[in-house]
Formats: sequence, structure tokens, C-alpha cells
Amino acid sequence: MAELSVSVVSADREIWTGSATQIIATTVEGQIGILAGHQPMLAILAQGEVRVTTTDGEKIVIDAEDGFLSVDHNAVQVVAGRAALVA
Repeated sequence: MAELSVSVVSADREIWTGSATQIIATTVEGQIGILAGHQPMLAILAQGEVRVTTTDGEKIVIDAEDGFLSVDHNAVQVVAGRAALVA
């Protein structure tokens, strides 16, 4: 199965980096799901969750706002003004 290379950073630190099978993020236009092979895109984040399903099946939830999400060649970068892992 194809993987996504994911990096989630806030203005002051790296939040999470790793391999994933799926990303679900809240954008200003609604929620979006990203799988391997997704077309290149750029989206503006809205306040909400970024949910990452790792290749091990682990669910990572990150609360994020004020930033963007970019997808290009199975690489996903989430850059947020504020982001934190949800316990």
C-alpha cells in the first residue's frame, strides 16, 4: 500500500512527522481527506482537527489553526500558526 510522508509543524516547533495512510483536515472549505496518489493541492486551514492514520494504524489527532496544508507527490505538509497534539 502506498504511503504519505507527513510533516505537521506550528510556528514554534515540529508537532509530528512520519508515514501515514490517511490525513483528514479541517479547511476553510470544509473537511478534506488525503490518501496516497492525491492530486497536488494547497488549502487554507480552519480551526479544527488534523487526524492522521499512521501506517501502523495509530490515530494521531492534532488541534490546529491559522495555516495551510499542501500535498505534492505523496508528501503532505501542514503548517499551522498554532498546533498541539490532543491527548
